[in-house]
Amino acid sequence: MQSIPIKNVGNVGLVDAFQRAYYYLRLSITDQCNFRCNYCLPNGYQPEANKPSFLTLSEIVRVAEAFAAMGTEKIRLTGGEPTLRKDFITIAENVANVSGIRQLALTTNGYRMAKDVDAWQRAGITSINVSVDSLDPKMFHQITGINKFDEVMRGIERAFEIGYKKVKVNSVLMKNLNDHEFNQFLAWVKNRPIQMRFIELMQTGEMDSFFHHHHLSGEILVKKLLEQGWLLQQKAITDGPAKVFKHPDYMGEIGLIMPYEKNFCASCNRLRVSAKGKLHLCLFGEEGIELRDLLRSDDQQSILQARIFSALQGKREHHYLHQGDTGIRQHLASIGG
Repeated sequence: MQSIPIKNVGNVGLVDAFQRAYYYLRLSITDQCNFRCNYCLPNGYQPEANKPSFLTLSEIVRVAEAFAAMGTEKIRLTGGEPTLRKDFITIAENVANVSGIRQLALTTNGYRMAKDVDAWQRAGITSINVSVDSLDPKMFHQITGINKFDEVMRGIERAFEIGYKKVKVNSVLMKNLNDHEFNQFLAWVKNRPIQMRFIELMQTGEMDSFFHHHHLSGEILVKKLLEQGWLLQQKAITDGPAKVFKHPDYMGEIGLIMPYEKNFCASCNRLRVSAKGKLHLCLFGEEGIELRDLLRSDDQQSILQARIFSALQGKREHHYLHQGDTGIRQHLASIGG
């Protein structure tokens, strides 16, 4: 049952100064993660003392309602690891019921997937992205710091068993680590309805030396795919940043996320709200705009929407990753990637 629509008070959509429209919100509900991926949290999650708590259920719903009223059609629940929250199912149910939200996606490390994916589906989650950085259990353990490969793979199979038509699998392909598995990943999706998404390693404040040692350009992968007969597909308005390729002989798809590519930001259609209530216009480069003071009651919707629209007008035309500017982002778990 859908909730009563929240009015678009200012009668304005989520359109920035460069006429880019935003239909997609990545909503982080926790910074916590129980994996120790070497490209993100190699030392594990370190809670910050005396920092604000994560958004409450009612605050999360008010964020979702404000964005839906302004034109958002897709929300992705992310983290950290979002399923670590004890009220995760309740959050999913409430966001799925927000009027105007047509897609509720989840990004997860998959550690609870085999056990809980049935409940996720009942709660209204329409699509799932799960991280699998290697098809070799030993390499998976080396990259993630966690020996959970078999459980994650069982979770993916369970998702298909209960009716998910496609699962998106994320992998950060890194030079001198797991890049030799590229062809193995292709073989894995040949007869499976998986969109295998290779995410180019991104430089953050804590990972300079790691980045320079392991960064693999997505352009290399594009060349390999085209040489093997893969074809680039057109995007839908709520699709994320991946360039998606299909091949007539493969059931699965390949997606490439290449933030260092020229004009990567031209088709940006997504905004981010952190687990502590800040609006982030870009994954990199800025501190965020505080929203939490306007999430205390339903009667603040008009001011909330006005602040979101005003902030959006200050979104830059592009980030400066290609110039080595990582902004203030120390690691990606703090904003949900």
